[in-house]
Amino acid sequence: MNPITTVSGTAYPWGAKNIDTDIIIPAHWLKTITRAGLGRGAFETVRAQAGNIFDDPRYAGAPILIAGDNFGCGSSREHAAWALADMGIRAVIAPSFSDIFSSNAFKNGIIPVVLPQAAVDRLLEAAKDAPVTIDLETMTVTTGYQDRFPFTLDPFRRQCLMEGLDEIGLTLAQDTAISKFEGGLREQRPWIEERRGYADVAVEGARRT
Repeated sequence: MNPITTVSGTAYPWGAKNIDTDIIIPAHWLKTITRAGLGRGAFETVRAQAGNIFDDPRYAGAPILIAGDNFGCGSSREHAAWALADMGIRAVIAPSFSDIFSSNAFKNGIIPVVLPQAAVDRLLEAAKDAPVTIDLETMTVTTGYQDRFPFTLDPFRRQCLMEGLDEIGLTLAQDTAISKFEGGLREQRPWIEERRGYADVAVEGARRT
């Protein structure tokens, strides 16, 4: 996961409420075995409508989506976050999010920014012709019209986003401590290492048969 300190640029001024994960990425796209290309299926049913915002050239490639209340509700499919990331979205601004979607977004380098409805309404207007910037250093959302809205994030998740650490990265960052613990464990409880050796022999024997 790449580190994120700011996300800035055009934003989709959508504002739709109660957008569930089936709208974000329909179920028939879940058969894929790779994340690549899921952006083509993102908001497929919305894009089937003429004049939809996602195919409006004014917002092409926008890294920010401004949505309505309860964004990401419905099923827990992580594909929703994957699809947004694949279409280039790095942050979603809304009055509230589904807990599971919010967690999946963080794990995939997408910032879920919660702001009051009044601030979201203002951003929906400003984003029609002005850039929007989300800054994790100052914890603010600003616009080209000098709007400034503070927001909050869990400190741990904020740190992970800014350092580009997903769950694997967090584990690898503790490699020295893990190696030290395992080394001490071998000295304190040598019988555990012996059992590991027996297990390896058993596994190798099973492979040969």
